[in-house]
Amino acid sequence: MLLTRASEYALLSLETIIKADGAIGSEQIARELNIPKSFLAKILQNLTKSDILVSLRGAQGGYLLKADPKELTLYDIIAAAEGKKPTVFDCVSYAETCPNGAIGSCAISPFLAKFQYKIDTYLKNLTLHEIFYE
Repeated sequence: MLLTRASEYALLSLETIIKADGAIGSEQIARELNIPKSFLAKILQNLTKSDILVSLRGAQGGYLLKADPKELTLYDIIAAAEGKKPTVFDCVSYAETCPNGAIGSCAISPFLAKFQYKIDTYLKNLTLHEIFYE
C-alpha cells in the first residue's frame, strides 16, 4: 500500500502549492497536474483536515501550505493522503491491519515488524523541505 496515487498526487499537489504565488485553487492544480478534480478534492480535503494545508474561500481563495516544510514529514503526508498509517504489507505489526488476526503467531511477523519500523523511521525523518528544497 505504501505509495498509492493518492500519496503521489498529494506530493505533486504540495509542490504546486509551494511554487504558487499565493493561494491556488484545486481546479488549477488539477489542470496543471492532469489529475481528476474529484479525486484531487478528496486528497486536498484530507491534507487540510490534517493541518498540512489551509483552505481559503472566496474569489482569491485556494490552498496554502499551513505546516512548516522543515517539520512536515513524508509519513505525515502519506498518512493524511491515504487516511491511514503507511504500511508496506497489509499484515504488518499493526494488529488492526493483520488480515487473519494472527499477529502474535505469524512466522513472518517479526521480520515484517522490523521492516515496517525501518520504513516508518525513514518516512518520519524525511521532510517536505528535504524533498523539494535540497
